[in-house]
Amino acid sequence: MKFGLFGLNMRPCITPEAIAAVARAAEQAGFESFWGGEHLALADPQTPASPMPPNIVFVDLNATVAFAAAHTRTLRFGTGILLLTLRNPVVLAKQIASVDVVSNGRFILGVGIGNLEFEFKAVGMPFDHKGPRAEEAVRAMRALWTMDRAEYQGRYFAFSGVRAEPRPVQKPWPPLVWGGKSAYAFARTARLGNGWYGYALDLEATAQCIAGLRAACARHDRPFDQVEISITPRGALDRDLARRYADLGVHRLILPPRGRTLDETLAAIARAETELLSGF
Repeated sequence: MKFGLFGLNMRPCITPEAIAAVARAAEQAGFESFWGGEHLALADPQTPASPMPPNIVFVDLNATVAFAAAHTRTLRFGTGILLLTLRNPVVLAKQIASVDVVSNGRFILGVGIGNLEFEFKAVGMPFDHKGPRAEEAVRAMRALWTMDRAEYQGRYFAFSGVRAEPRPVQKPWPPLVWGGKSAYAFARTARLGNGWYGYALDLEATAQCIAGLRAACARHDRPFDQVEISITPRGALDRDLARRYADLGVHRLILPPRGRTLDETLAAIARAETELLSGF
């Protein structure tokens, strides 16, 4: 079992000092990875569709990973999740490759399609056909990461005769992890993903999602054991519960934030090292 920590780019990790301190502490405690989520824009004033108040701070994920990587040596960094459909894939391919370079190949690209229409309007992206556009974006980025005279011709994105440097350190590209709990999300994982990430799932919900992923892999002739399953568990986690997740087929548990201040977060990391990580 691998253990990750969530909260890379949100309170208390919203200052350079806090981001560096938590990343170093996570690495020293034995965490394998550090993850963050995002929203590019939130409704102001908050609406029923908006998941949180508008003054919640999300430091840009790619910038945060690049900064935290400079303060660590072995800790990996994951986006859980980056909203792929809010971005131009040519621009994003450059950013992801650059982050993988400056982190020396320690980047895990977790992506999803998003579901807040006001956020799409804010960045000028269409809200329809999100799934097909996300899959095209992945294929377009992979062309840029691997081809000298890159070419991609799709329904939503098209280019030819271009080259984008640098290339990712990880070959042929960083691991791709999909979010989402629908049959479509499971199918995208089977076709295009190295892994899948579910947030705030108890054992029952985790088992249901794993069953859906298995079925999708069978339909698309993908060996299920090639898909790495990451879960942020719902509620407190102890060694016994961690083993029960492992028995379901979970490969990585990403612990949710346990502190609202830097001191509380550092104390929670120290407890996790003693009470959880040392037992695996």
